[in-house]
Amino acid sequence: MTLVKFNNGQKAYGVNPFFNDVFDTILHGDKLVTRVPAVNIAETENEFHIELAVPGLKKEDFKISLEKNILSVSAEKKAENVEEGTRITKCEYNYTSFVRSFTLPETVDHSKIDAEYTDGILKLNVAKREDAKIQAREIAVK
Repeated sequence: MTLVKFNNGQKAYGVNPFFNDVFDTILHGDKLVTRVPAVNIAETENEFHIELAVPGLKKEDFKISLEKNILSVSAEKKAENVEEGTRITKCEYNYTSFVRSFTLPETVDHSKIDAEYTDGILKLNVAKREDAKIQAREIAVK
């Protein structure tokens, strides 16, 4: 009979758990790099409101495109902080990019989509077509 020892998913580097996390980050990359911004979506009688939390960017960093019924919001920002005349031992470049896509319903008016970026929030207003708006009326009983 052969005995097999399992480590239950724990890394066995032979040092304390803090160093395991550090080595895992160095060897396998940081898991926080692939984040996408949080989104709030609301619907009113006349339009849809989409808000993305994207602090630290400029309005020039965004690219918003519409292809058929897919509304895509993307951003890319690269920042290099390197001073001349310095000897660099370690340099961490700041690189941010994301893409969020939304499937719009058939009731949307594609020609009336507005975007505004203020205080780290990208706000998109997507208008509904006139025939898609809820029309209330009273029905008389005969």
